[in-house]
Amino acid sequence: MRLFGRRLPIAAAVMVAIGLTAAMLAPPDRLQGNLQRLMYVHVPAAWIAYLSFAVTLTASILWLWRRRPRYDRLAAASAEVGVFFTGLAIALGSIWGKPTWGVWWTWDPRVVTTAVMLFVYLGYLALRRATLDPTARARRSAVFGVVAFVQVPIVHMSVVWWRALHQPPTVLKPGDPTIDHTMLATLLINVLAFTLLYLLALRARMRLAAVEEEHEARQRTESAELAGSAVLAPTLKKGSRADV
Repeated sequence: MRLFGRRLPIAAAVMVAIGLTAAMLAPPDRLQGNLQRLMYVHVPAAWIAYLSFAVTLTASILWLWRRRPRYDRLAAASAEVGVFFTGLAIALGSIWGKPTWGVWWTWDPRVVTTAVMLFVYLGYLALRRATLDPTARARRSAVFGVVAFVQVPIVHMSVVWWRALHQPPTVLKPGDPTIDHTMLATLLINVLAFTLLYLLALRARMRLAAVEEEHEARQRTESAELAGSAVLAPTLKKGSRADV
């Protein structure tokens, strides 16, 4: 999988450095002070979760249409990366929520639906592990990957549909973003940095998946050869004995 070749790690490292520097230099929030700086990693982590699962959805549809193994690899790899960033977003949200809400966890609609999304995609990965046949695994995972994506808009719209402690959308919403322009620029820089990290992780995971597929294929071939040898092996007649 070619994604910018050798330039991708360099670009990701540079953008992460720029993003973190911008986060430190951005003005503090009027109400939350420096605590608000967690937004510059919490929101990008959530964005990457959305992006990852959108890629899983797209790749799953492409597999159902074209039946090509690379789409299955892409769907699985993106789901794994998405699960990591979803967990990261939840952890950062808890760290942010403790001084803001006074608790590490609350039954807030955004928090709960995000946790449900995490478990849904953990189920997707568990399904892949539980299915040994490659074609059946790809087919079942593709259907699961399409259905599971419904959780993403539910998470995003949860703060609109239900009463929530979590603040409503300030960027991805109708109308102009309700956020300071400097903060918005800093946030977008970090979103770009996290997107490059996502591409880097996705590329690495897809390469590993290709190696895993080759290993599985080799194991199946060896098992078939052993089974064939067992069938063709000569048997001794009753009453005869083997030479020593």
